[in-house]
Amino acid sequence: MAGISVRRKPVVIGVMGGHRADPKTTEEAHRLGAAIAEKGYVLLTGGGGGVMRAASAGAWGAGGLVIAILPNERAHPLEGYPNEYVDIPIYTGMGDGRNAINAKAPDVVVALKGGPGTLSEIALALKSGTPVIGFRALRFAVPEGYTFHTAETVEEVMERIEGILRWIRPL
Repeated sequence: MAGISVRRKPVVIGVMGGHRADPKTTEEAHRLGAAIAEKGYVLLTGGGGGVMRAASAGAWGAGGLVIAILPNERAHPLEGYPNEYVDIPIYTGMGDGRNAINAKAPDVVVALKGGPGTLSEIALALKSGTPVIGFRALRFAVPEGYTFHTAETVEEVMERIEGILRWIRPL
């Protein structure tokens, strides 16, 4: 009987950002999703529109696996959730509470422009020890002892991810 075989623990990269995004942020999220998939990593998002949809479309188009942590329950559809590029929808019924899963499940979180939900995911990720890369995101003070990097391009984000993975997952 054929089945799924996982030979190694997959690397999961979370991409967080707003439901609505300007064209430049949308383009960057799409390129980032594609770059994540091209490295063989799994993409995790909140599964909605804006940054989430753009990153999902990029990863999906590059042949990657897209997981979404959704705010709604399967029995109670929420318009736009999941977006059409999600391979594995995880219905939580937790509303904004699902942000804790978005922040803690990935190996690395990349945060693009967003609102209070994105800020909460950044804070929860830092508090739980998940490394965060702010990709052209808001600048703010992060106390010492937390792994927070910044990046201005998709290429820089991928370099930061590689560096973090070498540190947290040595061969």
